[in-house]
Amino acid sequence: MENPSEGPDGGWKRLPSWLLTQTANHAHRLVTDGFSAVNARGYHYRVLATLEESGPASQATLGRRSGIHVSEMVATINELAERELVERAPDPADRRRNVISLTTAGEQQLRLLEKQLAERQDELLAPLSSEERARFTELLSRLLDHHDRRSGEDWTG
Repeated sequence: MENPSEGPDGGWKRLPSWLLTQTANHAHRLVTDGFSAVNARGYHYRVLATLEESGPASQATLGRRSGIHVSEMVATINELAERELVERAPDPADRRRNVISLTTAGEQQLRLLEKQLAERQDELLAPLSSEERARFTELLSRLLDHHDRRSGEDWTG
């Protein structure tokens, strides 16, 4: 690969790492603002979406599936349970554990969060055509997969 910092339009402002970081900052702000508009956080979306995808689970399993650390999971579940978006019930197989499941209100909230997220994705990727968006997402996925394999981590859940 040629060095992007060489040439008249080079420098650190054209480095892929800088561009990715700055774009990620914009993406984070857009998504956070969108979720805040409907009294939610990213963790709420991740828990609700994971429950819909995988079904009821213990808090520990749900944390692993959603990539949320145990220290954040308890507070997140408490917030969602207070709003009746999830239900916490004793695990019939092990009464010491709770099983978390999605409620009807939680499904409705998830639809609202998905709408917010789609709008924010459109805002983030506004200058790109649909073909460019697909290609950009494909390239980002490839980069993430490569670095996940190298580090032994999996941020995709």
